[in-house]
Amino acid sequence: MQTNQPIEPEEIERLIASAIPEACVTVTDLTGTRDHYRVEVVSPVFQGKTRVQQHQLVYRAIGSHMTQAVHALQIRTSIP
Repeated sequence: MQTNQPIEPEEIERLIASAIPEACVTVTDLTGTRDHYRVEVVSPVFQGKTRVQQHQLVYRAIGSHMTQAVHALQIRTSIP
């Protein structure tokens, strides 16, 4: 789904949690404008993956929203 409308933090959390197994996701709106976010994702799926590969999984989870609704995204990933 592509949209020019802002995306709610809960929707970002849902997208990531549904795409990355056993993910614990925290989403923070950095500016209050619903287009600049920080996401913190903790998942055992990241085990053995490089930081770049971990971030690619998060970007894929958000999908087309990255080119439409989200203008900036800080990603922090870790393994439980």
